[in-house]
Amino acid sequence: MRHALGIEYDGSGFLGWQRHNGGATVQGAVEDALAFVADHPVNVVCSGRTDAGVHAACQVVHFDSDAPRSPRAWMMGGNTRLPGSVRILWCQPIDDGFHARYAARARRYRYRILIRPVPPAMLRNYLSWERLPLDAAAMHESAQKLVGEHDFSAFRTAQCQAKHPRRNLHDISVRAEGDQVVIDVQANAFLHHMVRNIVGSLVPIGRGEKPLDWMHELLNGRDRNVAGPTAPAEGLVFLGPKYPAEWGLPAEVCLG
Repeated sequence: MRHALGIEYDGSGFLGWQRHNGGATVQGAVEDALAFVADHPVNVVCSGRTDAGVHAACQVVHFDSDAPRSPRAWMMGGNTRLPGSVRILWCQPIDDGFHARYAARARRYRYRILIRPVPPAMLRNYLSWERLPLDAAAMHESAQKLVGEHDFSAFRTAQCQAKHPRRNLHDISVRAEGDQVVIDVQANAFLHHMVRNIVGSLVPIGRGEKPLDWMHELLNGRDRNVAGPTAPAEGLVFLGPKYPAEWGLPAEVCLG
């Protein structure tokens, strides 16, 4: 039987989502917890991998198990075995044709930048930081050049393993919220470090160091070497994927 989970996590203490032998990962923690509940090894497939230090509000995964456990047992039992920085929010059985990655039609990220003379202390793991003011309106206007299907090579890390650099960016917004600048991005999928590289290129525009059409120039130039730096991981949250309503998943991860 196939099950779908919604998972929230603080990525600060992990080397990213994907399990490997080099240290603590979110996938490793989730698989170990579910294996304890199932009493057999469990492999999970996620909707989108996150890097070291990146958080998730609702990562969606699927796994297969014939162990006779209720959704509540998977959720509550799994949470008793997970570190405090990872929580299963919901669990439900789902059709065997569901695939957490391939069934997703969109993914959403949010990036927050604190604007003040002093860097954050209490929220240092959840905010990026800029000393000087940023013009959020200018950043928003410039970012609209990225909407649509394009070759995003200018915002792709050299380590990216994607087969091609084309992605369809559905929406991007930049707004000021008190002492923060908030950037929301939705696309069909993302390249490695794509959101952080976009943010790193928007910041010089917000400072007034680059013109409004710079993002358009970078997009057309397709040269990562002339784009802005990769923004810090701390400000980034994977809000979650979006699926067609036919899968019957919770509203927070459904289209429409």
